[in-house]
Amino acid sequence: MAESSSSGSDRTVVEQRGLYFDELDTEVIYSHKPGRTLTEADNVLFTTMTMNTQALHLDAAWSESQPFGQRLMNSMLTLATVVGQSVPQLTQGTIVAQLGMTNVRFPHPLFHGDTLYTETVVTEKRLSASRPGQGIVTMDHTGRNQDGTVVATLTRSVLMWTQEGHQNS
Repeated sequence: MAESSSSGSDRTVVEQRGLYFDELDTEVIYSHKPGRTLTEADNVLFTTMTMNTQALHLDAAWSESQPFGQRLMNSMLTLATVVGQSVPQLTQGTIVAQLGMTNVRFPHPLFHGDTLYTETVVTEKRLSASRPGQGIVTMDHTGRNQDGTVVATLTRSVLMWTQEGHQNS
Protein backbone atom coordinates (compact mmCIF):
# COMPACT_ATOMS: atom_id res chain seq x y z
CA MET A 1 0.00 0.00 0.00
CA ALA A 2 2.90 2.39 0.57
CA GLU A 3 4.26 4.20 -2.44
CA SER A 4 6.93 6.79 -2.99
CA SER A 5 5.70 10.31 -3.37
CA SER A 6 5.82 11.90 -6.82
CA SER A 7 5.92 15.37 -5.24
CA GLY A 8 9.64 15.11 -4.61
CA SER A 9 9.13 14.72 -0.87
CA ASP A 10 10.81 11.94 1.07
CA ARG A 11 7.54 11.15 2.82
CA THR A 12 5.81 7.84 2.28
CA VAL A 13 2.32 8.10 0.83
CA VAL A 14 -0.24 5.53 1.93
CA GLU A 15 -3.24 5.30 -0.36
CA GLN A 16 -6.38 3.58 0.88
CA ARG A 17 -7.43 0.70 -1.32
CA GLY A 18 -9.30 -2.54 -1.28
CA LEU A 19 -7.69 -5.94 -1.49
CA TYR A 20 -6.33 -7.45 -4.67
CA PHE A 21 -7.56 -10.81 -5.96
CA ASP A 22 -4.39 -12.39 -4.53
CA GLU A 23 -5.07 -10.99 -1.04
CA LEU A 24 -8.66 -12.22 -0.73
CA ASP A 25 -9.11 -15.43 1.22
CA THR A 26 -12.14 -17.69 0.98
CA GLU A 27 -14.25 -18.46 4.05
CA VAL A 28 -12.87 -15.44 5.97
CA ILE A 29 -15.46 -13.10 7.47
CA TYR A 30 -14.66 -9.53 6.46
CA SER A 31 -16.47 -7.29 8.94
CA HIS A 32 -17.11 -3.78 7.59
CA LYS A 33 -17.12 -0.99 10.17
CA PRO A 34 -18.37 1.51 11.01
CA GLY A 35 -22.04 0.76 10.61
CA ARG A 36 -24.44 3.23 9.00
CA THR A 37 -27.50 4.55 10.82
CA LEU A 38 -30.12 5.12 8.14
CA THR A 39 -32.46 8.04 8.67
CA GLU A 40 -35.85 9.17 7.44
CA ALA A 41 -34.07 11.75 5.27
CA ASP A 42 -31.91 9.02 3.68
CA ASN A 43 -35.01 6.98 2.90
CA VAL A 44 -37.10 9.82 1.47
CA LEU A 45 -34.21 11.18 -0.62
CA PHE A 46 -33.24 7.78 -2.06
CA THR A 47 -36.86 6.82 -2.69
CA THR A 48 -37.71 10.05 -4.51
CA MET A 49 -34.40 10.16 -6.42
CA THR A 50 -35.12 6.71 -7.82
CA MET A 51 -38.75 7.63 -8.63
CA ASN A 52 -40.10 4.89 -6.37
CA THR A 53 -43.49 6.14 -5.21
CA GLN A 54 -44.17 3.17 -2.91
CA ALA A 55 -46.29 4.46 -0.02
CA LEU A 56 -44.50 2.06 2.38
CA HIS A 57 -41.49 4.38 2.09
CA LEU A 58 -43.20 7.78 1.88
CA ASP A 59 -46.63 7.82 3.55
CA ALA A 60 -46.37 7.61 7.35
CA ALA A 61 -50.13 7.68 7.99
CA TRP A 62 -50.90 4.92 5.48
CA SER A 63 -47.93 2.81 6.61
CA GLU A 64 -49.23 2.84 10.18
CA SER A 65 -52.18 0.74 8.97
CA GLN A 66 -49.90 -1.84 7.35
CA PRO A 67 -48.43 -5.01 8.96
CA PHE A 68 -45.22 -3.36 10.24
CA GLY A 69 -47.03 -0.26 11.55
CA GLN A 70 -44.49 2.19 10.13
CA ARG A 71 -42.59 3.12 7.01
CA LEU A 72 -39.91 0.73 5.81
CA MET A 73 -36.49 1.67 4.52
CA ASN A 74 -36.38 1.26 0.75
CA SER A 75 -34.92 -2.21 0.16
CA MET A 76 -32.81 -0.89 -2.74
CA LEU A 77 -31.20 1.58 -0.30
CA THR A 78 -30.52 -1.30 2.06
CA LEU A 79 -28.98 -3.30 -0.81
CA ALA A 80 -26.84 -0.38 -1.99
CA THR A 81 -25.61 0.29 1.54
CA VAL A 82 -24.72 -3.36 2.17
CA VAL A 83 -22.61 -3.44 -1.00
CA GLY A 84 -21.23 0.04 -0.36
CA GLN A 85 -20.04 -0.83 3.13
CA SER A 86 -17.77 -3.51 1.64
CA VAL A 87 -16.07 -1.18 -0.84
CA PRO A 88 -13.33 0.47 1.30
CA GLN A 89 -12.13 -2.85 2.69
CA LEU A 90 -12.48 -5.08 -0.35
CA THR A 91 -12.83 -3.40 -3.74
CA GLN A 92 -11.79 0.28 -3.57
CA GLY A 93 -9.51 0.72 -6.59
CA THR A 94 -9.05 -3.03 -7.06
CA ILE A 95 -12.30 -3.90 -8.85
CA VAL A 96 -12.50 -3.98 -12.64
CA ALA A 97 -16.27 -4.48 -12.91
CA GLN A 98 -19.29 -5.75 -11.06
CA LEU A 99 -20.58 -8.83 -12.88
CA GLY A 100 -23.86 -9.53 -11.13
CA MET A 101 -25.92 -10.12 -8.02
CA THR A 102 -28.03 -13.15 -7.18
CA ASN A 103 -29.97 -14.56 -4.26
CA VAL A 104 -30.96 -11.11 -2.98
CA ARG A 105 -33.14 -11.49 0.12
CA PHE A 106 -34.64 -9.13 2.69
CA PRO A 107 -35.74 -11.42 5.55
CA HIS A 108 -36.53 -8.57 7.95
CA PRO A 109 -37.30 -4.91 7.31
CA LEU A 110 -35.02 -2.03 8.17
CA PHE A 111 -36.68 0.99 9.80
CA HIS A 112 -35.78 4.66 10.16
CA GLY A 113 -33.05 4.99 12.78
CA ASP A 114 -31.77 1.41 12.43
CA THR A 115 -28.03 0.93 12.08
CA LEU A 116 -26.84 -1.39 9.32
CA TYR A 117 -23.70 -3.51 9.72
CA THR A 118 -22.32 -5.68 6.93
CA GLU A 119 -20.10 -8.75 6.74
CA THR A 120 -18.72 -10.37 3.61
CA VAL A 121 -17.45 -13.89 3.01
CA VAL A 122 -15.52 -14.65 -0.18
CA THR A 123 -16.91 -18.03 -1.21
CA GLU A 124 -15.10 -18.59 -4.48
CA LYS A 125 -12.32 -17.10 -6.58
CA ARG A 126 -10.62 -18.06 -9.81
CA LEU A 127 -8.30 -16.40 -12.27
CA SER A 128 -9.98 -15.23 -15.45
CA ALA A 129 -9.27 -17.43 -18.46
CA SER A 130 -9.83 -14.57 -20.90
CA ARG A 131 -8.50 -11.55 -18.99
CA PRO A 132 -4.88 -11.96 -17.83
CA GLY A 133 -4.12 -10.18 -14.57
CA GLN A 134 -7.72 -10.38 -13.40
CA GLY A 135 -9.86 -12.83 -11.48
CA ILE A 136 -13.51 -13.51 -10.71
CA VAL A 137 -14.53 -13.37 -7.06
CA THR A 138 -17.86 -14.47 -5.58
CA MET A 139 -18.87 -12.83 -2.30
CA ASP A 140 -21.75 -13.41 0.10
CA HIS A 141 -22.83 -10.20 1.85
CA THR A 142 -24.95 -10.18 5.00
CA GLY A 143 -26.47 -7.01 6.45
CA ARG A 144 -27.67 -6.94 10.05
CA ASN A 145 -29.38 -4.28 12.11
CA GLN A 146 -28.10 -3.07 15.50
CA ASP A 147 -29.74 -6.06 17.20
CA GLY A 148 -27.97 -8.57 14.95
CA THR A 149 -31.12 -9.40 12.99
CA VAL A 150 -30.37 -10.24 9.36
CA VAL A 151 -32.05 -7.65 7.12
CA ALA A 152 -30.37 -8.42 3.77
CA THR A 153 -28.32 -11.13 2.07
CA LEU A 154 -26.96 -11.39 -1.43
CA THR A 155 -24.32 -13.08 -3.54
CA ARG A 156 -22.22 -10.82 -5.74
CA SER A 157 -19.70 -11.62 -8.48
CA VAL A 158 -16.97 -9.14 -9.34
CA LEU A 159 -13.99 -8.98 -11.66
CA MET A 160 -10.91 -8.02 -9.64
CA TRP A 161 -7.36 -7.04 -10.46
CA THR A 162 -4.47 -9.19 -9.36
CA GLN A 163 -1.73 -7.04 -7.88
CA GLU A 164 0.65 -7.79 -10.75
CA GLY A 165 -2.05 -7.27 -13.37
CA HIS A 166 -3.00 -3.86 -11.96
CA GLN A 167 0.59 -2.68 -11.77
CA ASN A 168 1.14 -3.69 -15.40
CA SER A 169 -2.08 -2.12 -16.72
